Amino acid sequence: MEQKVIAKASIGIQKPVSEIFEAIVDPEIMKHYFISKGSGKMEQGASLNWSFPEYDGSYPLTVSEVRENEKIVFVWDPQSIVTIELEERADNDTVIKVFEEGHELNEKGVKWAIGQTEGWSNFLACMKAWLEHGIHLRKGAFDFMKKGA
Repeated sequence: MEQKVIAKASIGIQKPVSEIFEAIVDPEIMKHYFISKGSGKMEQGASLNWSFPEYDGSYPLTVSEVRENEKIVFVWDPQSIVTIELEERADNDTVIKVFEEGHELNEKGVKWAIGQTEGWSNFLACMKAWLEHGIHLRKGAFDFMKKGA
């Protein structure tokens, strides 16, 4: 049996689970902390495109499962399946867990998993800063990655 690597990250955000869920599925909210543009809401079966401020072009994804306030699953390259799980806690606290899997357990796959773990950790930190404090951490943070910079 072929072994796969998994990138994962998690964080607690002091907001109700319904607010966290909307911040993930609605591109108009997500553009404050992650993407620059999304072609639509994340709904089961939707094929969407996300644009990022630090990269040219847009990136396709297909939403394969949505359980309101619980779970979102999407594929954004032929090998990568992303699962976002939401767990409501007491006092309007929500734990968000992100898992991305699909790449082989080899040197290339391990490098991929490290990079994706870094990316999902950034996603969660930026979401927390935006939702709890209205701070847009991503603004200018990756300008150095743009072509010609």
